[in-house]
Amino acid sequence: MILTRVSLLRSMPIRLAAGLVFLFSLVSLLGLLASYLYTQASFEETLRADLTQDMAGFHAAPSAAALASLVEAEARNTDPERVVLSYFAPNGRHYGNALVARDADGYRILSYLPGNPEIEGRFLALTTSLRGGQLTVARSLAHIDALRETFLNILGISLLPTVLVALSGGLFLARRGARHVAVISGTLDQLTSGNLQARVGAVKGWSDDLARIGAKIDQMARSQKDVVESLRQVSSDIAHDLKTPIQRAAVHLDDLSQSPDLTGDAREMLEKAQAELDRIVSIFHALLQLAQIESGSPRARFAPVDLSELCRTFCDVYEPAATENGQTLICALPDGPVRPVMGDRTLLGQVLANLIENAMHHTPPGSRITVALCQSEAHVYLAVTDNGPGIPEAEWDLVLRRLYRLDRSRMTPGNGLGLSLVAGIAQVHDATLSLEDAGPGLQVGLRFPS
Repeated sequence: MILTRVSLLRSMPIRLAAGLVFLFSLVSLLGLLASYLYTQASFEETLRADLTQDMAGFHAAPSAAALASLVEAEARNTDPERVVLSYFAPNGRHYGNALVARDADGYRILSYLPGNPEIEGRFLALTTSLRGGQLTVARSLAHIDALRETFLNILGISLLPTVLVALSGGLFLARRGARHVAVISGTLDQLTSGNLQARVGAVKGWSDDLARIGAKIDQMARSQKDVVESLRQVSSDIAHDLKTPIQRAAVHLDDLSQSPDLTGDAREMLEKAQAELDRIVSIFHALLQLAQIESGSPRARFAPVDLSELCRTFCDVYEPAATENGQTLICALPDGPVRPVMGDRTLLGQVLANLIENAMHHTPPGSRITVALCQSEAHVYLAVTDNGPGIPEAEWDLVLRRLYRLDRSRMTPGNGLGLSLVAGIAQVHDATLSLEDAGPGLQVGLRFPS
C-alpha cells in the first residue's frame, strides 16, 4: 500500500499538477504582491496629500492664539483613532485630541484624556513649527493594514481551492493512469515469462496515448507468437524428418556390429559412431518432447499429483546409483501431508529425474544431494540441492537455454537439454523455476501454485 502511494506521488500527473500549482501560486503571489505594493503606495500618497492639505489649512491662522483655537475646534469633531491633531503653543500649553511623543521609531500617539489608554495603531504624521509652537497632524494607517489583511485573505482564498483541485485532479489521473500502466506492465510480465497469449486488449476509458501503446504491445505479442510458432513448427518438422533416417542409420550400424569380419580398430570406431548416434537420437527425442510440452498439449492430462510420493519413488530409484558413485541422496519431506498439485505425473517425474541426474553428474564423490519438499498457504516448493561446485550466477539464465553446456561439462555425457526441459515442464505447470546458490553448491527449485 505504501509503495503504491509512493509510486502515485512520483507519477507524471501528480508532478505536472504540483508544477502547475507551484507556477500558478508563484504568479498569483507576485501579481498580488505587486498590486498590494502599488495600492499601498497610492494610499500613502493620498494620505500625504491629505496631511499637506490639512497643514495648509492651519497655516491660514494669523496668530498662535488663533491657531490654538482652530486646532481645538477641529479636535472636538475628530476621532483621534483616525486623525490626530496636536499643537504645543509657545506658552507650553497643549491643544488637540492627543499627545504626540517622539521615540526611537518616530512618533508615538498618546491619548491626552485622563484614564484613556494609549492609542493603538500606526499613523503617518507631519510636524512643523508654526506661530512659535509645534503643530503635528497625523492620519491613521489602519486602512492600509486592513488592505494587507485583505490581500492575504484573497491570496489564501484564491490559492487554496486551486491547490486542492489541482492536486485532487492530479491524484485522480495518477490513480487512473497507474491502473492502466499496471495492466500494460502485467501483460509485459506475462509475455516476458513466456505466455505469448497475453494481451492488453481494448479497455474503455483509456486515453489515446495509452490505448495506442496497448495496441502496439498486442501487435508485437501477436507477431512474436507467430514467429515462435513458426520456429517451433520448423524445429518439429526437422526433428521428425531426421528422426527416421537417424534410426535407420542406427539399425545399419547395429547390423554392422554383428559382422565377425570387423577388426579391433574398426569395431572401436563403430562403437564410437554408435555412441554419437545414440546421443543424436537422445537430442532429437528431447527436442520433440520440448516442442510437445511448449505446445501446451500435456495440460489435457493434468490431474492431482502427490509430490511427496513422487519424491520418495525417485529417491528410491536413484539411491543405489548415488551410493555407487560415493554420493549421498537424501529425501527431506514434511511430516504431514502435502497438498497435491495439478499436473502431469510423467512430466513431473522427469523433472525429478533430470535434476537428480544433473546433480549426480556434476558433483564429485562424497557430495550430498537433497530432494526437499515444503509448502506454504500459497505454494508448494520442490527443490533439489547439492554441495558440489555449483554454477556461476552469471550463467544461471544461460543454462536454461537449449543445448547450452558449461565449459567444464563439455567432456561429460549429456546434451545440454536437461534444465531447458525442466524449464519447459515448469512453464506448462505454471510453476516458477529458480536457481540459487547453496553455498557451496546449487539449488534448483520449482514453486507450484496451490
